[in-house]
Amino acid sequence: MNTVLGLSAGAAGGSAEILLCTALAAVPGASADPELIRLAGLDLTEPADLDWFWEKLVECDGLIVSTPIMSRTMAAGLKLLVDRLLGPNADAAIIEQLVALRRAGTEPAVPFRVDERVLRPRVAGFLAVGGSLTPQWKTLALPLMHSLTFSMHIAVADQVVFGGAGTPRSILLDEDALRRAATLGANVASQLGKAFDDVRYFGDPGLCPMCHLSVIELTGTDVACATCGSRGTLGNGGTVEWTDTTTSVLSMAEKRAHAAEIQETAARHRELQDDLAKRAAAVPAFTPVRPR
Repeated sequence: MNTVLGLSAGAAGGSAEILLCTALAAVPGASADPELIRLAGLDLTEPADLDWFWEKLVECDGLIVSTPIMSRTMAAGLKLLVDRLLGPNADAAIIEQLVALRRAGTEPAVPFRVDERVLRPRVAGFLAVGGSLTPQWKTLALPLMHSLTFSMHIAVADQVVFGGAGTPRSILLDEDALRRAATLGANVASQLGKAFDDVRYFGDPGLCPMCHLSVIELTGTDVACATCGSRGTLGNGGTVEWTDTTTSVLSMAEKRAHAAEIQETAARHRELQDDLAKRAAAVPAFTPVRPR
């Protein structure tokens, strides 16, 4: 039986959790077993809690994350989760590289955790809900949520932002939002077990062909997706021609290039430890001020 993990980053019984439960309830019982985890129930400074969640994450086949929107972005606990548990330690290309090195009898320059379960195919969906009716207060929610999945090479099948729910549980007044959350749950369930490149994307298309979002960096006519790093050029009428998606952090090509860069940089720095020690000794020292 497949497992779809629902991660609630909001208040118990709040709008974000209501959307998540609605999505999980739409997962067909014959195809997957849904589980709900409240982020507030985890102590993200406690190794035992992090290890417990890691096991849940690497054993799941699908992941649905729901967050309230705070200051235009996702809940702080999700940011902390990324920093404490994910990143390089969960990077599919790094794990792939370390497995190959150790099978060849070589130890890497940077010894990240090696858990081959990271390499299993997974699919995800994102739900974000805020109170504002205008888009500028919700711009960074979905881009930041991609930091939860890109390192493990989890394909995002659907993602959606809701507004107008600024008071507790008020998302219940929005029947369209509840139906859309249920659709997201069914969409994620329909893609379980598929390889990254075979997962169908159901959400709004957005500008970027990789992450399907529309937050971009613009340098003259050079365009880069601010969420994932795909590159292109700005054409007439504001259209974008995407010329290189291999630079997207969602691609294994970019992950592999980054993994090689990390090991090569670490190897160079390892030869300079004496010099680093001398330079560190010359750094001005200050006594940190602490609250009483």
